[in-house]
Amino acid sequence: MTAVALLLVAALQRVGPPLDPPAPGPSAPPVTAWLVPPLAAPDVALAPDTGLHRRPRAIEYSDFYGVRLEIHRIASYATLPLFVGEAVLGQALYHNPPGPSGTRTAHSVVALGVAGLFGVNTVTGLWNLWDSRHDPADRPRKYIHAALMLLSDAGFVATGVVAPGGRQVLRDPNSATVHRNIAITSMGVALIGYGMMLVWKK
Repeated sequence: MTAVALLLVAALQRVGPPLDPPAPGPSAPPVTAWLVPPLAAPDVALAPDTGLHRRPRAIEYSDFYGVRLEIHRIASYATLPLFVGEAVLGQALYHNPPGPSGTRTAHSVVALGVAGLFGVNTVTGLWNLWDSRHDPADRPRKYIHAALMLLSDAGFVATGVVAPGGRQVLRDPNSATVHRNIAITSMGVALIGYGMMLVWKK
């Protein structure tokens, strides 16, 4: 039995070289290989909101803006006729002081018409100018026009203040000259403001 066991062991040793261990298979990919790749950075970075480019703000006008503008425009048509009438009557009184009572009355009536015209247009014009204070469109023209008309308003007030009566003009002829010069200057300034709205349009 001992001999048989020895022969069996010897036979097993001659079967061939001992089996090599199995070659390792391809290594498993790293865990990061099958993960989702990170997002690429955008080509253009977003600029921070600095507030330099703001959206335009809507400009609102009051309901009666158009009504006041129409009143202002229609009343302005009386400017030239009133100025011509007042100049003609004033010159007649200036060259023939104190002048006929009818001429003096007509001169005073036309002067009241000028005062009423500029009163209405000053109120409507300044009111609409305030309503449009946030609107940059056409702003230089509106502000220059307003400044000229306010200056002429002040001139017409001064014209009325220095207006001489019939007896005063006989005692002091120079008072009529001062009155006339202020009136003509005020009319000239007003006509510049009036004309620029016709010529200097939007």
